[in-house]
Amino acid sequence: MNKSIIIKTKRDVVDHLLSRRSRHPVLENVKASAPANIALCKYWGKRNAELNLPVTDSLSVSLGHLGSNISLSTGHVKDRVVLNGQELTPTDPFLVRTLNFVNLFRENQDALHVEAHNTIPTAAGFASSASGFAALVLALDQLYQWNLDQRSLSILARLGSGSACRSVFEGLVIWHSGTSDAGMDSYAEPLDQQWPELRVGLVVLSVEQKHIGSRAAMQHTVETSPLYEAWPSTVERDMNEIQDAIANKSVSGVGRIAERNALTMHATMMASDPPVIYWSPDSLRAIHRVWNARDEGLDVFFTMDAGPNVKLLYEAHKQEHILKFFPELVTTDR
Repeated sequence: MNKSIIIKTKRDVVDHLLSRRSRHPVLENVKASAPANIALCKYWGKRNAELNLPVTDSLSVSLGHLGSNISLSTGHVKDRVVLNGQELTPTDPFLVRTLNFVNLFRENQDALHVEAHNTIPTAAGFASSASGFAALVLALDQLYQWNLDQRSLSILARLGSGSACRSVFEGLVIWHSGTSDAGMDSYAEPLDQQWPELRVGLVVLSVEQKHIGSRAAMQHTVETSPLYEAWPSTVERDMNEIQDAIANKSVSGVGRIAERNALTMHATMMASDPPVIYWSPDSLRAIHRVWNARDEGLDVFFTMDAGPNVKLLYEAHKQEHILKFFPELVTTDR
């Protein structure tokens, strides 16, 4: 990157990446989709909140057909945002966040209709914002015919939601935290080692909106938890170990590291002042069900994000056995 370029805001990033590209729609109607992703080594904490630059690397696996579908259309009198078939009011937080993001790319405020459909619960700890902003960036790339490379698309998606940079891709994905203040080295890319047999199943315990959003909870944890100081070194260790386990296709290795990483993140949140606790009694019961299944010889593991819901990790050929312990499991064939 040219050292004379100063990047401090989201708009600066957009202007840099789109410096020679049109800001006027070329097509009238476009559609795009992106998968939700579940982090096996978590992203929790930002070194730059404006640009969504993380403190640490992270690693995720996508959820196949579960995620977000976005349709964009132009030629309208005013903006309109529809979520899962319901038109949103001008003060709705989802509409405000969506249009604020779209406005980063518009020059003449061309009216835009945005129709979003999530095949995964919204704002309930299933990473719907990640898939949503990734799909939105992919749709904008079509609408304006930018033809951006995948790294640039990942960086732009990151501006909407940090984890969205990973949802630009399928499968196992690593997000490089980067060291640059401008964030041009903070992007996601697929791992060379893919693992089609690895599965994530969802134990849906609540579809209610979280009592505190991930952004606010993340910042609060960084500012008040005495345990956060140890988090970066914990993630560095887990990232090294989990990539070795993936290379060996060891579900027990990946699963144990993912469990440890998730529990450490939640313990760090719980130590905040006041504490951030996403778990419900049902969450703890589901965790014990996983451990009981493992005691009976079944290779199944769990992870949890910022919400009460539990995600199971296992290999595809074990799914029939998993369903005997978790008949309510939502499967995600990849």
